[in-house]
Amino acid sequence: MTHVQGDPLALIRGSASDLLAEARAGHLHIRLQEQAGYVIGTRVGIGEVNSWQRSLPILLQQVADAGLGETEVLLEHQLPHSRQRIDVVLCGIHPRTAESSFVFVELKQWSKAELYLAEVLNVPGLPGRHLHPVEQVRGYCQYFADHTPALIERPRAVHGVAYLHNARRADVASLFDHQVDGYGRLFTMDDNAKLADHLRSLLDPGAGRVADIAAGDEFLNFEHRPTKPLLTLAAQEIQDREQFVLLDEQKVAYELVLNAVERSRAAHTRTVVVVEGGPGSGKSVIALSLLGELARRGLAVHHATGSKAFTQTMRKYAGRGNQRVKGLFKYFNSYVGSRPRELDVVICDEAHRIRENGINRFTKKEQRERAGRQIDELVNVANVPVFLLDENQIVRPGEMGSLTEITAAAQALGCEVEVVRLYDQMRCGGSVWYDTWVARLLGLGGTAEPPIPWSKLAGPLDQGITLAGVSSPEALEGWVLNQQAAHSGVARITAGYCWRWSDPVGEEGERRLVDDVRIGSWERPWNAKSEGKRVPDVPESDYWATDTRGFGQVGCIYTAQGFEYDWSGVIFGPDLVRRDGMWVPSRSDSKDPAVKRADDLHFAALIKNTYKVLLTRGMRGTAVYSTDPETQAFLEEMTS
Repeated sequence: MTHVQGDPLALIRGSASDLLAEARAGHLHIRLQEQAGYVIGTRVGIGEVNSWQRSLPILLQQVADAGLGETEVLLEHQLPHSRQRIDVVLCGIHPRTAESSFVFVELKQWSKAELYLAEVLNVPGLPGRHLHPVEQVRGYCQYFADHTPALIERPRAVHGVAYLHNARRADVASLFDHQVDGYGRLFTMDDNAKLADHLRSLLDPGAGRVADIAAGDEFLNFEHRPTKPLLTLAAQEIQDREQFVLLDEQKVAYELVLNAVERSRAAHTRTVVVVEGGPGSGKSVIALSLLGELARRGLAVHHATGSKAFTQTMRKYAGRGNQRVKGLFKYFNSYVGSRPRELDVVICDEAHRIRENGINRFTKKEQRERAGRQIDELVNVANVPVFLLDENQIVRPGEMGSLTEITAAAQALGCEVEVVRLYDQMRCGGSVWYDTWVARLLGLGGTAEPPIPWSKLAGPLDQGITLAGVSSPEALEGWVLNQQAAHSGVARITAGYCWRWSDPVGEEGERRLVDDVRIGSWERPWNAKSEGKRVPDVPESDYWATDTRGFGQVGCIYTAQGFEYDWSGVIFGPDLVRRDGMWVPSRSDSKDPAVKRADDLHFAALIKNTYKVLLTRGMRGTAVYSTDPETQAFLEEMTS
């Protein structure tokens, strides 16, 4: 059965005057709460409901006072392919161009705020660091324009406003020392007259209700281009110029690292920055943005991972035609025996794959003698070590990259620690709740909520990713191929490591992979082994996820992790089955020699994490199938 999530949308729309009347009656925030449950599929926090109740009447009053009561208003509009929502979009007609005009409004209840960095703030009473609200709304405008082909010829149809309606100018004075443009301007409660003038300069009070409704319809009916695959932009990002628009916490993390670099050079301080986020939250986008900016500044910077496939692929794509750029991509074990502070920055992507130590059979004797814990080596090698991680992607025994381990190592070595948590979702179709569905399906992330069918969680109006439960491996393969043919993109099939993995057979030139993955009459080979013999017309394992010849082989966790593709087929093997409403891992059915050595508690977590990773590789759609009948019935119910 297939269920599809659709285009970004607003929770509520209506004229400013009608919504103001509803807010005055005390109903608007309640209806927003109900709509959130229907459209988004979950309850919103009491803090967000309170913010709607306090902020929206004030803004709507300002809009009405500006003579714009007929303006079409969209509340809580989701950005395309993103988890972020714009607080308010005002839709109308520009008084000079007579074309549609759209004003994004970011509302803040802050009464005080102070600069921590140029674009990062401290807000009394709120934990953590916060992006400057002008930069926040500017990012939304840039991101929306970049993803909307109809706005290519008129990017200035979109405008941005940050409104701190509880703040006096004097209490946020430092925030005004910030660049303003059409995508971002700041107003406080002392600037209400200026805000009204600004809105009237962008929206015509005399355009009429019909025209304003048409502008709202146009905005909601825009087609949005898919997010470009990371590797498509990698070389341009590093070698030429910025390619990515960073939103909210992504930009905070980026600015914290750049500031830490400046402080380390000026005052010899050392800061570790840890960025936590789930699949598709933008960790690798941050990593490449930082790598490109720091390399262009001429600083000593490396990008490191624990994945041979990911590092080799980045060398191939991001370093295309440039040996110096290829040399920026390293492995975690590249720093065994390194001297302290050899680098300005080391960016540790997929840091959950950090191991106890980096020694392997290739490590030289003199390096072995100087080797220590891998986490200590990574912290020591740079003035500013950056760790990007998702603890629910630990899939092998001995992987120990976690916030607790990194923080302890950093503090023991005398480093400050900054932590940023990412909440955006840029993979999996920008689906707000797909990652939540996966976590609930597998019982991960400390969630106490039970699994829920996708249609009930996603909501019938919230679309963007296709999810299917299929009845056989033949149907799974057919589904991803059909999606690829109908909608273009890259399709791949992966499976739990439940079948033996043979060496290729045959003589050189005629060598072939063995069809080890056998389910009934359906037989397919695993992808090529990482250090195996070359097979004609089969990509090396490092490039299985990106080479056009990768389809036809079944990918394992070690070749899929860290990558993304459009259409994903996932086969649950007998190593994880559903019994009496619970997941039951089966050590005897696993063929992964490393994972089988884990104790019972860790074995279960590793197997669940494996399927979590496989389920979150598809950007546009995923089909699932289990070899176990009871589990298959459960998956079909959950994908309905």
